[in-house]
Amino acid sequence: MNKNIIIAIITLALGLGAGYWLAGKQKGPGMNSATKGGAQKGERKILFYRSPMNPTVTSKVPAKDNMGMDYVPVYADSVGGAKEPAGTVTIDPVTEQDIGVRTARVVRRTLSREIHAVARVTYDEERLARLHPKTEGWIDKLYVDKTGEPVTKNTVLLSFYSPQLVSSQQEYLLALKNNEALKDSPFEDIRKGARDLVVSSRERLELLDVPEQQIIDLEVTRKVKKNLQIHSPFNGIVMKVGIRDGQYVTPATELYMLADLRKIWVYVDVYENNMPWVRLGDTARMTVEALPGKVFTGKVTYIYPYMESKTRTNRIRLEFDNRDLELKPEMYAKVTLQANRQVNAVVVPSAAIVRSGFSDQVFVVRAPGKFEPRKVTLGVSAEGLTQILSGVKPGEEVVTSAQFLIDSESNLREATAKMMEVMPASADKTGANKTGGDMKGMNDMNGKQK
Repeated sequence: MNKNIIIAIITLALGLGAGYWLAGKQKGPGMNSATKGGAQKGERKILFYRSPMNPTVTSKVPAKDNMGMDYVPVYADSVGGAKEPAGTVTIDPVTEQDIGVRTARVVRRTLSREIHAVARVTYDEERLARLHPKTEGWIDKLYVDKTGEPVTKNTVLLSFYSPQLVSSQQEYLLALKNNEALKDSPFEDIRKGARDLVVSSRERLELLDVPEQQIIDLEVTRKVKKNLQIHSPFNGIVMKVGIRDGQYVTPATELYMLADLRKIWVYVDVYENNMPWVRLGDTARMTVEALPGKVFTGKVTYIYPYMESKTRTNRIRLEFDNRDLELKPEMYAKVTLQANRQVNAVVVPSAAIVRSGFSDQVFVVRAPGKFEPRKVTLGVSAEGLTQILSGVKPGEEVVTSAQFLIDSESNLREATAKMMEVMPASADKTGANKTGGDMKGMNDMNGKQK
């Protein structure tokens, strides 16, 4: 009885052990399969393979190019979802740190800029006079005969004899006598004709630049004056004397050049990229080497409507007060323009802009490690910042370093996405042809090596 019990216990133990072993055998493959299936489920989906040397050459299966290089797999998540803008790049944190990605916020602020340029002092053209006689004659006497001499308004500069002026004075005196003789005529036409003759004779003297005071003296004294006097039209400096005593002159002869230097002009040549900053009325500060430490303040009065073809600059005219006559024409000066400020401008660091021949763009941070290329319209630049007229908004974050590496990857992904849109159905056929050609090339090369 005891022997049978012992045999039963041994049999039961063997059965239990076999059951556990069988259960483990059945469970093990099932768990491995589940685990393996889970790993496959978590793997990145490969869309196709592309040639490392020519991204337009693709294949649906792994292949090698003519150089023996493996095709690069293109994953579904690397192309970007349908809701993401084309060219969006995703970079893992480790790679982002390795390539040195830095970012900055888009902000609003006031941009200002100082434009420095070399300038040339010159005359105020509106305060410049060149005196010519209105008739032929001879210089009788020069009262002002030196350049650089200051003159005041109505200063007598010279007197000269002209037969035409003498005859015009005689005609005026005859008209006056005729008017006095006929002023009581009973005929209105005769009285009117006498008055008109007086008026026309006087106007002839005025048109010949006979001074008003000399005409009044002629009316009072009724004596013809041999010489005509020419007076200064304003306060100024004699810049040129063109005649001497006894010289015969004609209307083509320049007698004097006078300049009022109490206000002067300054010409500044500004480069094309600085022109968007310049506005009429902008303040200008100027220094000259002849007066060290002294700063003159003026303003922009005119912007010339053309460019200088040789220097590629635009001429700007400034105006300065010069009551002490310290500034002299033809001086060279250094000018600083306080350019027009851009208030409340949307700006980014200039380093964030990726410039190309067709467009400008920045990379906007959509999420950690995800960067979207965004085309922008640029404004002015100053202080390391560039104004953005359209494309980004204040508060957005843009990449300021390593953006050229990101740009290369973005262009490649955008090209890949466009290629998938136009050739989804023909990828197999194209890939097979390309791959076949590549593999054939490899076989040929291997055959030659053997």
